[in-house]
Amino acid sequence: MKDTFAEKLFYGFNYAVLAAAGLICLLPLVHLAALSLSGKDAVQSGFVTLWPVDWSTESYALLFRGTPVVDALLNNVTITLAGVALSMAFTIMAAYPLSRKAFYGRKYWTLAIVFTMLFQGGLIPTYLVVKQLGLVDSYGALWLPALISTFNMLIMRSFFENIPEELEEAARMDGCGEWALLLRIMLPLSLPMLATIALFYGVQYWNSFFNVLIYINSPEKYNLTVLIQQMIRSQSIVTEINSLRPEETVNVTPEGMKAAGVIVMVVPMLVLYPFLQKYFTKGVMIGAIKG
Repeated sequence: MKDTFAEKLFYGFNYAVLAAAGLICLLPLVHLAALSLSGKDAVQSGFVTLWPVDWSTESYALLFRGTPVVDALLNNVTITLAGVALSMAFTIMAAYPLSRKAFYGRKYWTLAIVFTMLFQGGLIPTYLVVKQLGLVDSYGALWLPALISTFNMLIMRSFFENIPEELEEAARMDGCGEWALLLRIMLPLSLPMLATIALFYGVQYWNSFFNVLIYINSPEKYNLTVLIQQMIRSQSIVTEINSLRPEETVNVTPEGMKAAGVIVMVVPMLVLYPFLQKYFTKGVMIGAIKG
């Protein structure tokens, strides 16, 4: 059936609004990329818009030579990989029992977990708990408070509930216990949802900022987000780099280095997202049917 004129007009309006929203999000990033790849004179004169002027990679070279960005990047990778692995494991172990009808008191436990979405202990009590556990100035302080996201757990629980019961019954007839059922049946059938939840957790840990400022005291343990924030706050980051000779910084501007730092922080997630994007919509929608 052909779309009516009103429907075509509605779709056209939606496309225009979404395209405008996409440009609003994309253009600042494109401008930063152009700024980081432009020459010193072009940056200082304000000629750079959406395309690099006088191509130069000096900002990136100086960023990697004169700042601890490589160490911060490795810290980011450590925080993200370990955090995603721990969060996925504990979220699965919370969501799977709550999806089983035979699990005693599952409605009570689900309500107790959902309650934490509305009411939380607060910053000071959380900090005191982390301090009493001896996790301050360690990455455990970043992993433990964010170990399970209630929202992600509910999506995962709903996904498990939507898997046909016939598969579970057939697996049990073949002698599968709970662990075998989870590892051999449930998880292989849940790859779209698992990829989606892993992406959620990955972005969360990669962009950790506030928790790092609160719990991490050693600068050598800072991640990229905090390091780039310190660079942006610095008024003369180029002159503050003492490990380089003055002639090595003559072709670089603070604005170019700050833009390069932001691009280095953002690019890994941009590169990873296309590989998981095909699972994204399917995983969220199927997991949100019930619940």
